[in-house]
Amino acid sequence: MRKTHLAHAVALGLNKKAGISLRDSRGDTDTDGSQDVAIAVPMDGFHLTRAQLAAMPDPENAFARRGAEFTFDGAAFTAIVESLREPINKDLPSLKLPAFDHAVKDPVADQIVVGPRQRIVVFEGNYVCLNKLPWSRAASPEYMDERWFVEVDFAVARKRLIRRHIAAGIVVNEEEAAKRADENDLLNGTEIVNNKVSPIDETIVSQEDASWK
Repeated sequence: MRKTHLAHAVALGLNKKAGISLRDSRGDTDTDGSQDVAIAVPMDGFHLTRAQLAAMPDPENAFARRGAEFTFDGAAFTAIVESLREPINKDLPSLKLPAFDHAVKDPVADQIVVGPRQRIVVFEGNYVCLNKLPWSRAASPEYMDERWFVEVDFAVARKRLIRRHIAAGIVVNEEEAAKRADENDLLNGTEIVNNKVSPIDETIVSQEDASWK
């Protein structure tokens, strides 16, 4: 069970509880015009683009560390979180958010639509609970009703990362995948674990479970 699976399961459960079928995150409407009340939104769309990484003082390091906190647009993410606290009314426009396109290896604008009724937004991502500005502002009780943390053993995480990097075509073999996991992902994981906001409302221990899809 990973954080992405959990976020979508929570959104699905909330929509079922509300008697509304789950559709994809593009905000489609049912034939009767109703919309989901909950939506899961990944923070992957707030990756800095490759062009932005290339413009950094040390672009080689920026690309090698892609996925680290400094390779995300935390200010843009925080601005979106703040905007979702606007009072709900029937004339409120839909909010369009970026998503990460693995084919182009960059975020693409306006791919996820949060409709006027979708005001239960389940954000998921590595840094949504990071105790560092601007992330800590977005995670504050002023903007987030609850903060959940998915806890995973580092040895388990390493095995998953190696499989994922190979499957995604980021690397060509297990050796390169392990190197990336050790020199980037697990460094990020250490920062996340050691510097999370307090209090955390729910801690979920991630375990291998074949029943999760």
